[in-house]
Amino acid sequence: MSDIKNTRSAKNFGSDGTLNTFDILSPTMMPYDKLTQIDLTALGEVGVFIEGVERSGSLILRDFTSLYINSWDEGFELLSIADALNKYDWLREQYYWKAVPEDLDDITKQCASQLQPQGYFVHVYKGAKVKLPCQTALYMASENLSQIVHNVIILDEDSELQIITGCVSEHSISSGRHMSIDEQYIGKNAKLISSMVHAWGPDVLVHPRAGTIVEEGGRYESSYISLRPPKRIESNPMTWLNGNGASAKLLTIIHSSIGSTIDIGGDVILNADDTSAELIHRGVCTGGEIHQKGLLIGNAQCRAHVDCAGMLLDKEKQGFIESIPGIKALDEEARLSHEASIGKIVPEQVEYLQSRGLDEHEAISLLIRGFLGANIEGLGAELDDRISEIAELAGHGEN
Repeated sequence: MSDIKNTRSAKNFGSDGTLNTFDILSPTMMPYDKLTQIDLTALGEVGVFIEGVERSGSLILRDFTSLYINSWDEGFELLSIADALNKYDWLREQYYWKAVPEDLDDITKQCASQLQPQGYFVHVYKGAKVKLPCQTALYMASENLSQIVHNVIILDEDSELQIITGCVSEHSISSGRHMSIDEQYIGKNAKLISSMVHAWGPDVLVHPRAGTIVEEGGRYESSYISLRPPKRIESNPMTWLNGNGASAKLLTIIHSSIGSTIDIGGDVILNADDTSAELIHRGVCTGGEIHQKGLLIGNAQCRAHVDCAGMLLDKEKQGFIESIPGIKALDEEARLSHEASIGKIVPEQVEYLQSRGLDEHEAISLLIRGFLGANIEGLGAELDDRISEIAELAGHGEN
Protein backbone atom coordinates (compact mmCIF):
# COMPACT_ATOMS: atom_id res chain seq x y z
CA MET A 1 0.00 0.00 0.00
CA SER A 2 1.11 3.51 -0.70
CA ASP A 3 2.39 5.54 2.24
CA ILE A 4 2.12 8.95 0.58
CA LYS A 5 1.23 11.86 2.85
CA ASN A 6 -0.58 14.93 1.69
CA THR A 7 -1.17 18.46 2.83
CA ARG A 8 -4.51 19.92 3.81
CA SER A 9 -4.44 22.19 0.78
CA ALA A 10 -4.51 19.21 -1.55
CA LYS A 11 -8.02 18.51 -0.37
CA ASN A 12 -9.23 21.97 -1.22
CA PHE A 13 -7.70 22.58 -4.65
CA GLY A 14 -8.33 21.04 -8.05
CA SER A 15 -5.68 19.45 -10.24
CA ASP A 16 -4.96 22.80 -11.93
CA GLY A 17 -4.18 24.46 -8.59
CA THR A 18 -7.33 26.58 -8.48
CA LEU A 19 -9.82 26.49 -5.64
CA ASN A 20 -12.90 24.42 -6.49
CA THR A 21 -16.04 26.59 -6.42
CA PHE A 22 -17.89 23.84 -4.58
CA ASP A 23 -15.22 23.41 -1.89
CA ILE A 24 -16.21 24.16 1.68
CA LEU A 25 -13.72 24.98 4.41
CA SER A 26 -16.33 25.03 7.17
CA PRO A 27 -19.07 22.46 7.79
CA THR A 28 -21.55 25.30 8.27
CA MET A 29 -21.12 26.57 4.70
CA MET A 30 -23.47 24.56 2.48
CA PRO A 31 -23.80 24.88 -1.32
CA TYR A 32 -27.51 25.62 -1.46
CA ASP A 33 -26.97 27.39 -4.77
CA LYS A 34 -25.92 24.06 -6.25
CA LEU A 35 -28.23 21.55 -4.56
CA THR A 36 -31.99 22.10 -4.66
CA GLN A 37 -34.47 20.91 -2.05
CA ILE A 38 -35.47 18.13 -4.46
CA ASP A 39 -31.82 17.04 -4.58
CA LEU A 40 -31.49 17.11 -0.80
CA THR A 41 -34.64 15.00 -0.37
CA ALA A 42 -33.42 12.36 -2.82
CA LEU A 43 -29.97 12.22 -1.20
CA GLY A 44 -31.44 11.94 2.29
CA GLU A 45 -33.40 8.88 1.20
CA VAL A 46 -30.14 6.95 0.78
CA GLY A 47 -28.44 8.25 3.92
CA VAL A 48 -26.49 11.18 2.41
CA PHE A 49 -27.12 14.40 4.35
CA ILE A 50 -25.74 17.90 3.86
CA GLU A 51 -26.72 19.22 7.27
CA GLY A 52 -27.75 17.89 10.67
CA VAL A 53 -25.48 14.82 10.56
CA GLU A 54 -21.76 14.73 11.28
CA ARG A 55 -19.49 13.47 8.51
CA SER A 56 -15.74 13.37 8.01
CA GLY A 57 -16.13 14.24 4.33
CA SER A 58 -18.64 14.44 1.49
CA LEU A 59 -18.63 14.11 -2.29
CA ILE A 60 -21.76 14.41 -4.43
CA LEU A 61 -21.79 13.66 -8.14
CA ARG A 62 -25.00 14.84 -9.83
CA ASP A 63 -25.26 13.38 -13.33
CA PHE A 64 -21.73 14.22 -14.58
CA THR A 65 -20.85 17.12 -12.28
CA SER A 66 -19.12 17.00 -8.90
CA LEU A 67 -21.12 19.60 -6.99
CA TYR A 68 -19.80 19.16 -3.52
CA ILE A 69 -16.42 17.93 -2.29
CA ASN A 70 -14.97 18.52 1.15
CA SER A 71 -13.26 16.77 4.04
CA TRP A 72 -12.62 17.77 7.63
CA ASP A 73 -10.36 14.95 8.80
CA GLU A 74 -6.60 15.15 8.23
CA GLY A 75 -6.35 11.36 8.17
CA PHE A 76 -7.60 10.93 4.63
CA GLU A 77 -7.99 12.58 1.26
CA LEU A 78 -11.18 12.80 -0.80
CA LEU A 79 -10.99 13.86 -4.45
CA SER A 80 -12.78 13.34 -7.72
CA ILE A 81 -11.19 10.40 -9.53
CA ALA A 82 -10.19 12.68 -12.44
CA ASP A 83 -8.28 15.04 -10.13
CA ALA A 84 -6.64 12.11 -8.36
CA LEU A 85 -5.43 10.54 -11.61
CA ASN A 86 -4.02 13.87 -12.76
CA LYS A 87 -2.28 14.39 -9.43
CA TYR A 88 -0.84 10.93 -8.68
CA ASP A 89 1.03 8.82 -11.23
CA TRP A 90 1.19 5.95 -8.72
CA LEU A 91 -2.61 5.68 -8.64
CA ARG A 92 -2.82 4.56 -12.25
CA GLU A 93 0.32 2.41 -12.00
CA GLN A 94 -0.55 0.55 -8.77
CA TYR A 95 -4.33 0.56 -8.38
CA TYR A 96 -6.45 1.82 -11.26
CA TRP A 97 -8.11 -1.18 -13.02
CA LYS A 98 -6.16 -3.65 -10.89
CA ALA A 99 -9.05 -5.07 -8.79
CA VAL A 100 -11.50 -5.01 -11.72
CA PRO A 101 -10.10 -5.86 -15.19
CA GLU A 102 -11.03 -3.24 -17.75
CA ASP A 103 -11.71 -5.98 -20.33
CA LEU A 104 -13.95 -8.03 -18.01
CA ASP A 105 -17.13 -7.43 -20.04
CA ASP A 106 -18.97 -4.82 -22.09
CA ILE A 107 -19.72 -2.73 -18.99
CA THR A 108 -16.07 -2.41 -17.95
CA LYS A 109 -15.03 -1.70 -21.53
CA GLN A 110 -17.53 1.17 -21.74
CA CYS A 111 -16.27 2.57 -18.45
CA ALA A 112 -12.64 2.29 -19.53
CA SER A 113 -13.37 4.15 -22.77
CA GLN A 114 -14.35 7.36 -20.94
CA LEU A 115 -11.93 10.18 -21.75
CA GLN A 116 -12.80 12.05 -18.55
CA PRO A 117 -13.62 9.52 -15.81
CA GLN A 118 -16.24 10.40 -13.20
CA GLY A 119 -16.37 9.13 -9.64
CA TYR A 120 -14.43 9.51 -6.41
CA PHE A 121 -11.06 8.68 -4.85
CA VAL A 122 -10.52 8.08 -1.14
CA HIS A 123 -7.08 7.54 0.40
CA VAL A 124 -6.75 6.87 4.14
CA TYR A 125 -3.21 7.35 5.40
CA LYS A 126 -1.16 4.86 7.40
CA GLY A 127 -2.35 4.59 11.00
CA ALA A 128 -5.29 6.99 10.54
CA LYS A 129 -8.53 6.07 12.31
CA VAL A 130 -11.22 8.27 10.75
CA LYS A 131 -13.83 8.66 13.49
CA LEU A 132 -16.81 9.98 11.53
CA PRO A 133 -18.29 8.35 8.41
CA CYS A 134 -17.35 9.71 5.00
CA GLN A 135 -20.25 9.97 2.54
CA THR A 136 -20.44 9.91 -1.24
CA ALA A 137 -23.42 10.14 -3.57
CA LEU A 138 -23.84 9.03 -7.18
CA TYR A 139 -27.00 10.88 -8.12
CA MET A 140 -29.01 10.86 -11.35
CA ALA A 141 -31.16 13.97 -11.75
CA SER A 142 -31.87 13.81 -15.49
CA GLU A 143 -34.19 11.52 -17.44
CA ASN A 144 -32.76 8.76 -19.64
CA LEU A 145 -29.18 9.47 -18.59
CA SER A 146 -26.27 7.03 -18.81
CA GLN A 147 -24.11 7.68 -15.77
CA ILE A 148 -20.69 5.98 -15.78
CA VAL A 149 -18.48 6.19 -12.68
CA HIS A 150 -15.21 4.74 -11.42
CA ASN A 151 -14.42 4.84 -7.69
CA VAL A 152 -11.22 3.88 -5.89
CA ILE A 153 -10.76 3.49 -2.12
CA ILE A 154 -7.29 2.85 -0.64
CA LEU A 155 -6.67 2.16 3.04
CA ASP A 156 -3.03 2.12 4.08
CA GLU A 157 -1.70 -0.08 6.87
CA ASP A 158 -3.44 0.15 10.29
CA SER A 159 -6.06 2.62 9.05
CA GLU A 160 -9.85 2.62 9.46
CA LEU A 161 -12.72 4.20 7.53
CA GLN A 162 -16.49 3.98 7.42
CA ILE A 163 -18.05 5.13 4.15
CA ILE A 164 -21.71 5.59 3.21
CA THR A 165 -22.47 5.63 -0.52
CA GLY A 166 -25.90 6.58 -1.83
CA CYS A 167 -26.80 5.66 -5.40
CA VAL A 168 -30.10 7.27 -6.29
CA SER A 169 -32.26 8.79 -9.00
CA GLU A 170 -34.49 11.79 -8.31
CA HIS A 171 -38.09 10.67 -7.71
CA SER A 172 -39.45 12.06 -10.99
CA ILE A 173 -36.81 10.16 -13.01
CA SER A 174 -38.13 6.85 -14.33
CA SER A 175 -35.49 5.69 -16.85
CA GLY A 176 -31.73 5.72 -17.22
CA ARG A 177 -28.62 3.61 -16.88
CA HIS A 178 -26.02 3.52 -14.12
CA MET A 179 -22.69 1.75 -14.66
CA SER A 180 -20.06 1.75 -11.94
CA ILE A 181 -16.60 0.39 -11.22
CA ASP A 182 -15.63 0.12 -7.54
CA GLU A 183 -12.09 -0.82 -6.55
CA GLN A 184 -11.15 -1.14 -2.88
CA TYR A 185 -7.72 -1.88 -1.45
CA ILE A 186 -7.50 -2.69 2.26
CA GLY A 187 -3.98 -2.72 3.67
CA LYS A 188 -2.40 -4.71 6.47
CA ASN A 189 -4.52 -4.56 9.66
CA ALA A 190 -6.78 -1.92 8.08
CA LYS A 191 -10.58 -1.92 8.33
CA LEU A 192 -13.17 -0.66 5.86
CA ILE A 193 -16.88 -0.53 6.73
CA SER A 194 -18.93 0.23 3.62
CA SER A 195 -22.67 0.90 3.54
CA MET A 196 -24.21 1.30 0.09
CA VAL A 197 -27.86 2.24 -0.38
CA HIS A 198 -29.61 2.19 -3.78
CA ALA A 199 -32.94 3.80 -4.71
CA TRP A 200 -33.83 3.97 -8.40
CA GLY A 201 -36.61 4.75 -10.83
CA PRO A 202 -38.70 1.84 -12.20
CA ASP A 203 -37.02 1.71 -15.62
CA VAL A 204 -33.41 2.34 -14.58
CA LEU A 205 -30.78 -0.30 -15.45
CA VAL A 206 -27.96 -0.73 -12.90
CA HIS A 207 -24.66 -2.48 -13.65
CA PRO A 208 -22.09 -2.35 -10.82
CA ARG A 209 -18.70 -4.05 -11.09
CA ALA A 210 -16.68 -4.28 -7.88
CA GLY A 211 -13.41 -5.77 -6.68
CA THR A 212 -11.91 -5.66 -3.16
CA ILE A 213 -8.44 -6.85 -2.14
CA VAL A 214 -7.74 -7.40 1.57
CA GLU A 215 -4.22 -7.84 2.92
CA GLU A 216 -2.93 -9.50 6.09
CA GLY A 217 -5.13 -8.87 9.12
CA GLY A 218 -7.41 -6.57 7.12
CA ARG A 219 -11.16 -6.45 7.65
CA TYR A 220 -13.87 -5.65 5.12
CA GLU A 221 -17.51 -5.18 6.15
CA SER A 222 -20.02 -4.39 3.41
CA SER A 223 -23.76 -3.72 3.64
CA TYR A 224 -25.71 -3.27 0.42
CA ILE A 225 -29.37 -2.22 0.56
CA SER A 226 -31.76 -1.72 -2.37
CA LEU A 227 -34.76 0.43 -1.39
CA ARG A 228 -36.55 1.43 -4.60
CA PRO A 229 -35.83 -1.41 -7.04
CA PRO A 230 -34.93 -0.50 -10.64
CA LYS A 231 -35.90 -2.44 -13.72
CA ARG A 232 -32.73 -4.48 -13.38
CA ILE A 233 -29.70 -4.83 -11.15
CA GLU A 234 -27.04 -7.37 -11.98
CA SER A 235 -23.98 -7.47 -9.76
CA ASN A 236 -21.36 -9.99 -8.67
CA PRO A 237 -18.76 -8.24 -6.47
CA MET A 238 -15.42 -10.01 -6.05
CA THR A 239 -13.45 -10.07 -2.80
CA TRP A 240 -9.95 -11.50 -2.42
CA LEU A 241 -8.64 -12.27 1.07
CA ASN A 242 -4.95 -12.39 0.22
CA GLY A 243 -3.21 -12.02 3.60
CA ASN A 244 -3.14 -14.27 6.64
CA GLY A 245 -5.99 -13.46 9.02
CA ALA A 246 -7.89 -11.30 6.53
CA SER A 247 -11.67 -11.37 6.94
CA ALA A 248 -14.85 -10.16 5.27
CA LYS A 249 -18.56 -9.89 6.02
CA LEU A 250 -20.86 -9.01 3.13
CA LEU A 251 -24.55 -8.37 3.72
CA THR A 252 -27.09 -7.76 0.96
CA ILE A 253 -30.69 -6.68 1.64
CA ILE A 254 -32.97 -6.25 -1.35
CA HIS A 255 -36.62 -5.59 -2.14
CA SER A 256 -38.04 -6.64 -5.49
CA SER A 257 -41.40 -5.43 -6.80
CA ILE A 258 -43.41 -6.00 -9.97
CA GLY A 259 -41.32 -5.32 -13.07
CA SER A 260 -37.90 -5.57 -11.40
CA THR A 261 -35.19 -8.19 -11.83
CA ILE A 262 -32.54 -8.31 -9.10
CA ASP A 263 -29.55 -10.55 -9.84
CA ILE A 264 -27.13 -10.29 -6.92
CA GLY A 265 -24.15 -12.51 -6.26
CA GLY A 266 -20.76 -12.19 -4.66
CA ASP A 267 -17.59 -14.27 -4.81
CA VAL A 268 -15.14 -14.41 -1.92
CA ILE A 269 -11.78 -16.03 -2.61
CA LEU A 270 -9.91 -17.04 0.54
CA ASN A 271 -6.27 -17.24 -0.51
CA ALA A 272 -4.41 -17.26 2.82
CA ASP A 273 -4.38 -19.15 6.12
CA ASP A 274 -6.75 -18.14 8.93
CA THR A 275 -8.95 -16.13 6.59
CA SER A 276 -12.69 -16.04 7.22
CA ALA A 277 -15.82 -14.77 5.48
CA GLU A 278 -19.58 -14.43 5.86
CA LEU A 279 -21.76 -13.85 2.82
CA ILE A 280 -25.36 -13.06 3.75
CA HIS A 281 -28.28 -12.38 1.38
CA ARG A 282 -31.74 -11.31 2.51
CA GLY A 283 -34.48 -10.66 -0.04
CA VAL A 284 -38.14 -9.69 0.11
CA CYS A 285 -40.14 -10.22 -3.07
CA THR A 286 -43.53 -8.55 -3.65
CA GLY A 287 -43.30 -9.22 -7.40
CA GLY A 288 -40.51 -9.31 -9.97
CA GLU A 289 -37.53 -11.62 -9.72
CA ILE A 290 -34.80 -12.13 -7.16
CA HIS A 291 -31.75 -14.22 -8.00
CA GLN A 292 -29.53 -14.71 -4.94
CA LYS A 293 -26.10 -16.15 -5.56
CA GLY A 294 -22.86 -16.41 -3.66
CA LEU A 295 -19.69 -18.43 -4.07
CA LEU A 296 -16.96 -19.10 -1.52
CA ILE A 297 -13.63 -20.44 -2.79
CA GLY A 298 -11.23 -21.81 -0.18
CA ASN A 299 -7.61 -21.91 -1.34
CA ALA A 300 -6.06 -22.26 2.13
CA GLN A 301 -6.80 -23.10 5.75
CA CYS A 302 -9.93 -20.98 6.14
CA ARG A 303 -13.53 -20.91 7.27
CA ALA A 304 -16.52 -19.30 5.60
CA HIS A 305 -20.30 -19.47 5.34
CA VAL A 306 -22.82 -18.29 2.73
CA ASP A 307 -26.48 -17.83 3.67
CA CYS A 308 -29.23 -16.98 1.16
CA ALA A 309 -32.71 -16.37 2.56
CA GLY A 310 -35.83 -14.97 0.93
CA MET A 311 -39.37 -14.03 1.90
CA LEU A 312 -41.98 -14.32 -0.87
CA LEU A 313 -44.94 -11.96 -0.36
CA ASP A 314 -46.59 -12.18 -3.76
CA LYS A 315 -50.22 -13.29 -3.66
CA GLU A 316 -50.63 -12.55 -7.37
CA LYS A 317 -47.76 -14.96 -8.20
CA GLN A 318 -46.04 -12.42 -10.46
CA GLY A 319 -42.57 -12.97 -9.06
CA PHE A 320 -40.17 -15.51 -7.62
CA ILE A 321 -37.00 -15.97 -5.58
CA GLU A 322 -34.15 -18.21 -6.71
CA SER A 323 -31.36 -18.87 -4.19
CA ILE A 324 -28.13 -20.59 -5.25
CA PRO A 325 -25.34 -20.45 -2.64
CA GLY A 326 -22.10 -22.20 -3.62
CA ILE A 327 -18.88 -23.39 -2.03
CA LYS A 328 -15.66 -24.66 -3.58
CA ALA A 329 -12.75 -26.07 -1.58
CA LEU A 330 -9.30 -26.28 -3.15
CA ASP A 331 -7.45 -26.95 0.11
CA GLU A 332 -8.06 -29.84 2.50
CA GLU A 333 -8.06 -27.41 5.46
CA ALA A 334 -10.85 -25.24 4.04
CA ARG A 335 -14.05 -25.32 6.11
CA LEU A 336 -16.94 -23.98 4.07
CA SER A 337 -20.71 -24.17 4.57
CA HIS A 338 -23.88 -22.88 2.92
CA GLU A 339 -27.62 -22.71 3.42
CA ALA A 340 -30.65 -21.41 1.56
CA SER A 341 -34.25 -20.86 2.61
CA ILE A 342 -37.40 -19.23 1.25
CA GLY A 343 -40.47 -18.59 3.38
CA LYS A 344 -43.54 -16.43 3.89
CA ILE A 345 -45.44 -14.54 6.57
CA VAL A 346 -47.16 -16.96 8.94
CA PRO A 347 -50.77 -15.83 9.62
CA GLU A 348 -50.59 -16.93 13.25
CA GLN A 349 -47.69 -14.55 13.84
CA VAL A 350 -49.67 -11.66 12.37
CA GLU A 351 -52.69 -12.55 14.49
CA TYR A 352 -50.57 -12.69 17.63
CA LEU A 353 -49.10 -9.23 17.00
CA GLN A 354 -52.56 -7.86 16.26
CA SER A 355 -53.71 -9.21 19.61
CA ARG A 356 -50.94 -7.10 21.15
CA GLY A 357 -52.39 -3.91 19.66
CA LEU A 358 -50.76 -3.64 16.21
CA ASP A 359 -52.80 -3.27 13.05
CA GLU A 360 -52.19 -5.72 10.18
CA HIS A 361 -49.74 -3.50 8.25
CA GLU A 362 -47.71 -2.82 11.38
CA ALA A 363 -47.62 -6.51 12.27
CA ILE A 364 -46.46 -7.57 8.81
CA SER A 365 -43.81 -4.82 8.69
CA LEU A 366 -42.49 -5.85 12.08
CA LEU A 367 -42.16 -9.48 11.00
CA ILE A 368 -40.36 -8.48 7.81
CA ARG A 369 -38.06 -6.22 9.82
CA GLY A 370 -37.21 -9.13 12.08
CA PHE A 371 -36.42 -11.32 9.06
CA LEU A 372 -34.17 -8.72 7.44
CA GLY A 373 -32.36 -7.82 10.64
CA ALA A 374 -32.05 -11.27 12.18
CA ASN A 375 -28.56 -12.16 13.43
CA ILE A 376 -27.05 -9.00 11.98
CA GLU A 377 -24.96 -7.17 14.54
CA GLY A 378 -23.41 -3.73 14.53
CA LEU A 379 -25.79 -1.93 12.18
CA GLY A 380 -25.70 1.83 12.56
CA ALA A 381 -28.90 3.79 13.15
CA GLU A 382 -29.01 5.11 9.58
CA LEU A 383 -28.62 1.66 8.03
CA ASP A 384 -31.18 0.32 10.46
CA ASP A 385 -33.61 3.00 9.27
CA ARG A 386 -33.15 1.88 5.67
CA ILE A 387 -34.04 -1.69 6.63
CA SER A 388 -37.17 -0.42 8.33
CA GLU A 389 -38.13 1.38 5.12
CA ILE A 390 -37.96 -1.88 3.17
CA ALA A 391 -40.05 -3.59 5.82
CA GLU A 392 -42.67 -0.84 5.57
CA LEU A 393 -42.78 -0.96 1.77
CA ALA A 394 -42.97 -4.74 1.66
CA GLY A 395 -45.55 -4.82 4.45
CA HIS A 396 -47.94 -2.74 2.39
CA GLY A 397 -47.18 -4.83 -0.68
CA GLU A 398 -48.13 -8.01 1.13
CA ASN A 399 -51.64 -6.77 1.71
